[in-house]
This record gives sequence, C-alpha cells and structure tokens, in this order.
Amino acid sequence: MLSFILRRVFVSALLLLGAAFIMYQLTAASGDPLQHLREGNDPNKEQLMRLLSERLDLDVPAPLRFFLWLGGAAQCLVPFAGTCDLGVNILNQPVTALLPIALTSTVQLLSASTVLAIVFGVIIGIVSALRQNSGFDFSVTFLVFLMFSLPSFFIAVLLKEFIAIGFNDFLSAPEISPLLIVGIAVVAGIIWQSMVGGVARRRATIFAISALATGGVVAYMSVTDWFRFPGLGPVVVSLVSIGIAVLLATLLSGLASRRGLVTGLVVAALGIVTYFLVQPLFNISTIWTVIIVGAIFTTVGVAVGFFAGGYDRGVHMRIGGFTAFLTFLVIVLDRSMQAWNSYFTNSAINGRPIATVGSSTPTLRGDMWVLGLDTFTHFLLPTLALVLISLASYTRYVRAGMLEVLNQDYIRTARAKGLSERSVVMRHAFRNSLIPLATFIPVDIASIVGGAIITEQVFSISGMGQLFIRSLQNVDPNPVMAYFVIVSIVVLIANLVADLSYAVLDPRVRAPQ
Repeated sequence: MLSFILRRVFVSALLLLGAAFIMYQLTAASGDPLQHLREGNDPNKEQLMRLLSERLDLDVPAPLRFFLWLGGAAQCLVPFAGTCDLGVNILNQPVTALLPIALTSTVQLLSASTVLAIVFGVIIGIVSALRQNSGFDFSVTFLVFLMFSLPSFFIAVLLKEFIAIGFNDFLSAPEISPLLIVGIAVVAGIIWQSMVGGVARRRATIFAISALATGGVVAYMSVTDWFRFPGLGPVVVSLVSIGIAVLLATLLSGLASRRGLVTGLVVAALGIVTYFLVQPLFNISTIWTVIIVGAIFTTVGVAVGFFAGGYDRGVHMRIGGFTAFLTFLVIVLDRSMQAWNSYFTNSAINGRPIATVGSSTPTLRGDMWVLGLDTFTHFLLPTLALVLISLASYTRYVRAGMLEVLNQDYIRTARAKGLSERSVVMRHAFRNSLIPLATFIPVDIASIVGGAIITEQVFSISGMGQLFIRSLQNVDPNPVMAYFVIVSIVVLIANLVADLSYAVLDPRVRAPQ
C-alpha cells in the first residue's frame, strides 16, 4: 500500500508540473500585463512599465519565466520556513498575502456544499432506489434533473429573488395563513408516505401522522413568532437527541439489539446533561472551545459504545460516536439560535438577515455566535446553489449503484437466509453501492470548483474564484497560477483518496504492490 501511495504521489506531481507549465504559457500568451499603462496618460508610465516589468520578469521569455516562478513556489514545500514565494501581482502585492482571505471564503463554500451534496445525495438516492418507480422516485428524478439542467448563475438569481428577498420581506410580518399551513401539511404528508411506502393503510397512517405533526409545528411557529425569535430549548433538544439515538440504533444494529439501543440512549442522556453544563461556557467561548468540547463528547460517546461490549463492539462504538456528534451539533444549533435576536435586531442587519452579496457584514460587531450567524447567512445561498447543482449527479449515481447491488446474487442469498431488510440494505447493499460514488466524487469536485467561480461572482464573494477572474482580466499570471496549483492539488488528492477508498469499501480490491 505504501509503495502504491508513493507511486501515485510521484505521478501526480509530474502531472501537476506539466499542467502548470501549460497553464503558465497560456496565461502569459493571453495578453499584455502592461497594456493598461501603455494606454494611460500617466507622465511616469515609462518608469512604471519598467518597474512592473522587473517585478514580473517580463523581459524573460515565458518558458524560462515559469521556472523562475517554480523556484519560488518550491520553497512552499519547506514547512515552517516562511520562505514561500508565489510572486507578486501587477499591484506589487505578494500572492501569499492575497491567498489566505480568498482561500478561507472558498474553503468554507466548497467544503459545506460538497459535504451537504454527498450526504443528501446518498440519502435521497438510497430512498429512490428502495422506492423504485414510485411517485417519490419520479418526483425526485424530475426535480434534481431540473436543477442540474439550469445554469448555476440562474439558480443563484432564483435563490436571491425567492429566498433572500422573499424571506426577508416575510420576516417583517411573519404570519402564515391557515390555508398555507394546510397546504404545507398536505405536501409533507404526501412526501413522507411516498418515502415510507407499504400498503394503502400504512400509507394513510403515515400521511395523517406526518401531516398533523407538520401542520401543528408550522402553526406553533407562526403563532409564537418563532421565525424572528427562533430556538429549540431543552425539551426539543432532548427529544431530538433521543430520536437520533433511536434512528442510529435502528439503522446500524436494529432495535432487536438491546445493547445498541441502550448505547444510543445513554449517550443521548449524557447529551441532555451536557446541554445544561455548556450553556455558561458557551457564553464566553471561542470556536476552539466548541471544537474541543465536541471532540471530548464524541470520544465519550465512542467510549460508551466500547464499554457496551458485545460481539459487535464496533457497531456500538459507531452508534455512540455518531449519536454524540449529532447531539452536540443540535446543542450548538440551539445556542446559535439564542443569538438570533441580537443578530436580527443589530443596526447593521436592519431586519434583513439573509444576505445576497459578500461573505460578511463589514460594520457588524458581536460575539462568536453573532459573527457565526453572519457567516451562515452570507454563505447560505451560494452553498445552496452549489448543492442543487451537484445533487442530481450524486442522487442518480447512488440510486443506480443501489439498484445494481440489490439485484446481485449475494443480496438474494441474504434475503433467503431470513435477514431483515435493514440488514440487507445497510450491511450488504449500502457499502457496495458507494463504490461508483467514490469514482465520481473527484470528478465532481472539479465541476464544483468551476461552479464556485460563477457563484462567487454572482454573490460578490471575495474568494478564489474572484481572484482567478480578476487576474485573468488583468493578464496577471502569478495569482492565476496560485489558483490553478491549489485547485489541482485538491483534485489530485481527491483522486488518490478515491483510489484508496476502494480497498475500504470492497475487500476484494487490493492496491498493487
């Protein structure tokens, strides 16, 4: 395995060098960096042109100039040396000083959109496969392909119009009419009964329960002005934690396994206790405090699963760990909601929290929770735009992979042995259905990066996409090369991880020695 990784890294490095050389030549041949000075009326333009030519080494032929740039870029490989040199732009700003701000915004956008697209794509794809040719399957297929077919900038404009502007207008008088509440309840009932499936009586029961529950929740939110002053509270957090524990125990071990259910419920109980313990700490905490507390609580959840023991200790540890992690996320969500009133009423927000431009509100001041909400509201729409673009691909790949696996002989054998449908789907089919997805993810990451360039332009986010476009327009090769190298490294790492994941997902696959 180690030799395989080293060979892949070596080949990837050669590919990166070759692609970087071609990209540098194309950028250098795309125009004249001195054109804006040549056409200007500055009396010192000859001196400025000479200085800029010296900074960018324009008197050196482009092929040789690439190796000068490569010599400085190679110093970035030396850790903690502080000698990284990616050149300067046409304004004499070091590229290494421009990257941190741009890279932070792009990483936040791409990481959130990629993770959400994968998670929701896997869930929707599996449900579609299990409900093949049902109303839910056809509806999901139509919707995801509709989103996939629309240009990213058009989706971004629609989100601005109907979510940002519409929701901000709604918050000025957040009241939902009884007719709309009934409509939302009926739609929710139709969706849930189509997902669960079964005989007509079971569908009718699911429809009634989900419709009544949804209608009651929406009516409560409208009456209590929840949309302007949201919150969960200890009761809801407790119920959600217990629900997470039961759901994970059902999926991973089955309710017949008492140890799995006990593990989840014990961790949920610890989560409820943690909710009250961390409230004073959260008032004075930083992001690192939240991360450390979350890591400790997740470790405790894994430990509970370990001490639960049994013949399948690994499953119990996963139940405990995932329950702890998701429960802590709910606790953090509740604390963020507690800061919503301070954020919503801030003079810099002016009662319109869903932002349409930028990555932050420049004049906003507040604690970690207020600033976190500001980041969330600014990245909500661009993240949603990228998720909608990628969701169709993930959904269809998972659906096709699951359908193929469910028709295999070993699945028929598992069912013939009398295994429950949960065991057949989760233990035998789910893992193998992810193999095609592991192949597709690295390819999709490149397309998400391309979509992020357009999305950042539409939402005026000062990320890597805007840095790339601005540098191309100015025929500024050094920032373009920095963008290209970073994106290429991400794609190459994703391909390497995909190759290694085959051995994890399929024991029959062995890395060549």
